[in-house]
Amino acid sequence: MTTSGGESSVPRRGRPGYDQQTVLRRAIDLFNRQGYDGTSMGDLAKELGLTKSAIYHHVPSKEHLLSAALDEALDGLTAAVDTAAAAEPGTSAYLRLRTVVQESVEILVRQLPAVTLLLRVHGNSEVEIAALQRRRSIDERLASLVQAAVDEGALRSDIPPDLISRLLFGMVNSLVEWYRPGGPVDADVLASSIVALAFDGLSLNADD
Repeated sequence: MTTSGGESSVPRRGRPGYDQQTVLRRAIDLFNRQGYDGTSMGDLAKELGLTKSAIYHHVPSKEHLLSAALDEALDGLTAAVDTAAAAEPGTSAYLRLRTVVQESVEILVRQLPAVTLLLRVHGNSEVEIAALQRRRSIDERLASLVQAAVDEGALRSDIPPDLISRLLFGMVNSLVEWYRPGGPVDADVLASSIVALAFDGLSLNADD
C-alpha cells in the first residue's frame, strides 16, 4: 500500500524506541534479578531488544541507571520524613512518627523495585557509597524522631530509641522480601496494619 506521494504507508521496522522511564524500569528489574554487579550493558540491551551499541543512544552508562534508580527510592523516603518535619506546629513527635511509618510503607509499595535495589547495595562503587550516605542521613532523622517521641512520654523508655528505630523500619523494609503488588494484601490495609502493629501491639489488653 502506498500514499498519494508514492511512499509506502507500512511502518518501517527499525530499532525499538524507549523513553527514559521505560529503560530505567527494565534496568531496575534486571538489576534485581541478576544483581547489579552481575548485569552488563549487553544484558540490558538484550532485555530491551537492542544491540549493545544502540543501548548507548538511550543511556550513557550502567552507573547512570543505578544512580537514577537509587535516587528514586531515596527521594521518596526523604519526602516521607520531610512531610513529618513539616507537620502543623504543635503536632506531637508520636503522631509524626506514625505518619512517617505509614508513608514509608506506601512509598515502598509504589516504588518496590527501586527500594528493593536500594536495600541490596553494599557500597561497592561511588554511586552506592553516596546512596548509603543518604540512607544513613534518613536513618538518623528517623532515630531522632523516635527519641523525641520517647522524650515526650509517648513511647516506652526501657528500649533504646535507636533500637526501636531499627526494629520499626526493619519491619517496613522487610516487605521487599515478600510483598507483591496485586497480591492478596491491599496496600492501604498493609500500611495501616503495620502502623497498628507497631504502635498499638497485638494484645487486646495492654495490661496482660
